[in-house]
Amino acid sequence: MTTPPADALLFDVPTPLTPIERLPVLADHYTHHNDAIDTFRLSSSSGPVVGTYAGSARHLAHETLAAVKAVQDRQLYESSELIDAVVRLKQLAYLSNEAALHLADAREALTTRPASGSTEPDRPEVLENAGRQVRVAGELTALAPQAAVECADRIAREMRRRRPSTGNPVQELDAVQHSALQEVARGHIRVSESLGRQYVHSRDVRVLISTLRSLEAKGLIAREPKSAPPAYVGGPLPDRVRLTSHGAATVAAFIGLSPAARAKATATARPAQPALNTASGRAR
Repeated sequence: MTTPPADALLFDVPTPLTPIERLPVLADHYTHHNDAIDTFRLSSSSGPVVGTYAGSARHLAHETLAAVKAVQDRQLYESSELIDAVVRLKQLAYLSNEAALHLADAREALTTRPASGSTEPDRPEVLENAGRQVRVAGELTALAPQAAVECADRIAREMRRRRPSTGNPVQELDAVQHSALQEVARGHIRVSESLGRQYVHSRDVRVLISTLRSLEAKGLIAREPKSAPPAYVGGPLPDRVRLTSHGAATVAAFIGLSPAARAKATATARPAQPALNTASGRAR
């Protein structure tokens, strides 16, 4: 059987992600998983949903180990920076597997039939135990998005130091936009609304709503309505701000660069400006 030419395919084959591109995507997947756990309300009929979360945690562990393999396949010099980043990613995979076990235990407790003659429809002690397992599972992966981005930064710096990239920059951004985009990648940005005004909730860096709007206009971020945990118990669910695929690629293109190198890369991405017509001695 012969392989058909590329232009004969009936669908687009996605370009494989680089080791660095994998990590912002991984961080976003962890953020989505964590939000689902944090906004979940347990009940006696929640067994199937908790089972889905257990599968999600197992998938994240597999995805994290795949990211480790992608880095190792590059056969980079094993500097302390690279070793630390790879070990940290392996720890994330281990924590995700442990989270999956806790969630599986919670699912089993919720789906096991009560002893014959029981008159407790909601079995309070079972709900309490299952709730504890779900909380522990959430704590195990709570810091994973930030850790994945930090690992991407370390690995990117090491890869660029050993093998300088000749790739094209993805997007022109200023320092404030870069900072905000990385906060989004870390899973730190939520947006709420009160009395007709929007408020940004961030952790390490102050981010303005105008900055988020500019990134949204560039197609780098998107809001997932009412999907993040509330700012206080019983409060309304804010929007989670997440990376788009284009945003993840942009983070990967600039992460690990110094401000000077980032400015240089941005300059090469900026289209050349047409020369002014000075024939008459002044610009028109």
